[in-house]
Amino acid sequence: MTAFTEPERGYLARQPIGRLATLQPSGTLQNSPVGYRLNDDDSIDIFGRDMANSRKYKNIVSHDRVAFVVDDLASTDPWRPRSVEIRGRAEQITGKAGAYFDGAGIRIRPEWVFSIGLNPRQGGPRRVG
Repeated sequence: MTAFTEPERGYLARQPIGRLATLQPSGTLQNSPVGYRLNDDDSIDIFGRDMANSRKYKNIVSHDRVAFVVDDLASTDPWRPRSVEIRGRAEQITGKAGAYFDGAGIRIRPEWVFSIGLNPRQGGPRRVG
């Protein structure tokens, strides 16, 4: 079973930025804007400058549950928001990420997906994992 519908995959492939929410050891939440890449297996990779030293990278060691949202407005008149919310588990990864990145990253494996404005007949959130 794939995590995303074709409209969701197309949308995620075209958008450059999302927001990653992680849980800090203190119990407070952190929400960070991040660049990302959608992989063929429906996992999502997040890389960034000095990622290995970032709070979000360290947060997933103690708590691997995350939420990730990508959204925009297709139109403001009429009002047409679009979004994909993904909840799942995250892990630290290493790999080639680009000239300005240290190679440390976060991989999200979706377990729950909800989208707005992309799937006209979708009936609500769905478990995918």
